[in-house]
Amino acid sequence: MTAISLRNLDISYGPTKVVEGVSFDVADGESFALVGESGSGKSTVLKAIAGLAPDWAGEMSVFGKPRGHGTDRAFAGTCQMVFQDPYGSLHPRKTVDSVLSEPLVVHGIGNRDSRVAETLAAVGLDQRFRFRFPHQLSGGQRQRVAIARALMLEPKLMLLDEPTSALDVSVQAEILNLLKRLRREQGLTYLMVTHNLPVVGFMCDRMAVMNKGRVVEIAEATALRDGSFDHAYTQELYAASGGTQHDGHV
Repeated sequence: MTAISLRNLDISYGPTKVVEGVSFDVADGESFALVGESGSGKSTVLKAIAGLAPDWAGEMSVFGKPRGHGTDRAFAGTCQMVFQDPYGSLHPRKTVDSVLSEPLVVHGIGNRDSRVAETLAAVGLDQRFRFRFPHQLSGGQRQRVAIARALMLEPKLMLLDEPTSALDVSVQAEILNLLKRLRREQGLTYLMVTHNLPVVGFMCDRMAVMNKGRVVEIAEATALRDGSFDHAYTQELYAASGGTQHDGHV
């Protein structure tokens, strides 16, 4: 089954078209990367899928269902997004327990106490973190809470927008290992935005390369081992990132 299907996706901010003619498919259970330089439009694609960039045209479906414009409560149970900045994505005056319980309250889901405890454990945080506030957590711990929040409704699809770029280098590998384990254990599909090709080699099966709002190449992540890319822009990205240093380790 196809988890995400985009056909001729155009996205605008006011009169400015920032994404043009983007088409790709992500298979159920796949980890797929959108890569490219800052401003290439990759995060905008995620926002459109999530309903945060509603001014788009083209065709978009998620698990075979056409995707409407804007936010959709039913869609939230299928797809969740993890943002780049764990400092900005958590409410500063809400405890971890409140942050994780909120999606369950909104959707009328019971067993909140046990679900919060189980999800904290799943992201590697013990129960002493449950009633802390974001300012009492490290950056890596905050991002674990953000991932836990995304998991609370048991989605099948996760949109990951540069999920480690705001973290210290020492913590980045921990979060990537966590995401890799969660995908395996929970059968998740990932669409990940990153500019970091070693992350793609470690996390992803395939990649779409974006430049100036367009997809210029779709390739297997294994191409990072030998640089066997077709498009000149992808070859430039590969060379700029250190060439053959992408063997599945970060």
